[in-house]
Amino acid sequence: MRLPSGRATNALAGISVAVFLALIAANRVEDAAILGGFIPARFGDPALLAGMAAVPAWLTPLSCTLVHAGWLHIGFNMLMLVFCGRQVEHVLGWSGTLILYGVGAYAACLAQYLVDPASTNPMVGASGAISAIIATYSLLYSQQQVRRVGPLSANLVRVLWLAAGWIAIQLMIGVATSGGAGGLGQIAIAAHIGGFLAGLALTRPLLRWRFRKKPRAVH
Repeated sequence: MRLPSGRATNALAGISVAVFLALIAANRVEDAAILGGFIPARFGDPALLAGMAAVPAWLTPLSCTLVHAGWLHIGFNMLMLVFCGRQVEHVLGWSGTLILYGVGAYAACLAQYLVDPASTNPMVGASGAISAIIATYSLLYSQQQVRRVGPLSANLVRVLWLAAGWIAIQLMIGVATSGGAGGLGQIAIAAHIGGFLAGLALTRPLLRWRFRKKPRAVH
């Protein structure tokens, strides 16, 4: 299968890999996780990292996407980003893809914050933002035939089914990895759900914005 080109997707993946390699080479992954990761407790206690060269708390939903815990972490994330992102970008364009990714990152962190606002554990990785990309990919390329249910349109039924399916999968992953095998017990399930829901919500508005009709001048 030949994927379409995608400037924004390639740029996001390239920057993520470059940052990861730089942190690995400098042996600063753990430091970066603290200074640039998303820490919910920072919003309740602004002095938590006082005196440290930490990224401003409001920017950490973006900076945390550039920090990955290991090779498996970034490898799987970049695989999903490139595969789904290029196909999404083919439809939404580079600007729509960047908006989707950015909003997905913030939605993922918001969901994680709501689950445990006092947590001091840094959340890192791009999977929350990529979950938004996956959601849009699922809506754009789904082959499943869905019918309306009562007052619910077919599109809304598809959205609800995808949301329910994704949430169920994430909860099962959470249960399966709760023992912490290989560190997987630290997976930010809420962030994945938050990002995915944001992607579902943004797909139609971004499509309308991408293909908005421009008024034609009458001569």
